[in-house]
Amino acid sequence: MLDLKSKKWQDTAINATVPFFLVQLSPGDPAMFYVSPDAPPDEVDRVRERLGLDQPVMTRFTFWLGEVLQGNLGVSFHQNRPVLDAFMDALPVTLWLAGFSMIIALAVGIPVGLLSALHPNGAVDRFSTIFVFVGVSMPNFWLGMLLVLLFSVTLGLLPAQGFNTTSAWGGFRSLLLPAITLGYSQAALIARMTRSSMLEVMRQDYVQTARAKGLRRGVVLGKHAFGNALNPIVTVIGLAIGSLVAGSAVVEVVFNLPGIGRLVVDSVMRRDYPMIQGILLLTAGMIILVNLLTDLLYALMDPRIRYD
Repeated sequence: MLDLKSKKWQDTAINATVPFFLVQLSPGDPAMFYVSPDAPPDEVDRVRERLGLDQPVMTRFTFWLGEVLQGNLGVSFHQNRPVLDAFMDALPVTLWLAGFSMIIALAVGIPVGLLSALHPNGAVDRFSTIFVFVGVSMPNFWLGMLLVLLFSVTLGLLPAQGFNTTSAWGGFRSLLLPAITLGYSQAALIARMTRSSMLEVMRQDYVQTARAKGLRRGVVLGKHAFGNALNPIVTVIGLAIGSLVAGSAVVEVVFNLPGIGRLVVDSVMRRDYPMIQGILLLTAGMIILVNLLTDLLYALMDPRIRYD
């Protein structure tokens, strides 16, 4: 039986209502973007009526929510096409970018965190501290512009903007710099959590006992230490996936990628209310789904927290 008072259901209800009212409070009249600057007031009124903006806010919200419950997110003001179709067309680029960024974050963050934990207060640990500090502090757009300046403008090795759909190699080259830009900050967070979690586990009695029994170092670290340190790391990875999907807007704008982030930025600039509301709602749903899958993954990794 569904518990409507549970936090997840409350979050879902909030995610369904906040995008609508948040968009309605934004300044500017969308009708002014679809008429000439010197258009007479009656023409502006006709456009507002065509867009459905002449109705009270609560009336528009009730109609929008009813359509959403039926799977209809509305029609874009600017593109004049269903919001869901535009979202699905832009989704593959964002998913490829997020997936590629996650691979980079895991491939860099976990080894850096492990090496830092195995050599505390050493040269590797100091390098890890600098790596994490820079990754957490540097804005994505600044890192992206630096990478473009180095690899595209100076060296001419990778494309600066756009997404190449003619070949797999072209798509890979198009996503490499954006993925590094987006994945670096998440790699820093994963490295920091891996280090702290491993240091805490390695001080536990069962790890010291395994060492005293003469087990090989790889067995102690891989089976006894890292396996028990995974829960906090998986938590950060789950949050990182949500951040990659929701936080790709800046990177997609910098590299001119036709993804969800670029779509929502363009929609905000044009006051395309249905598109903004639909993207925010769908993105929030994706993040909730990732968090749910992360919770389920806990039970697979740690039998102690299963609900048997």
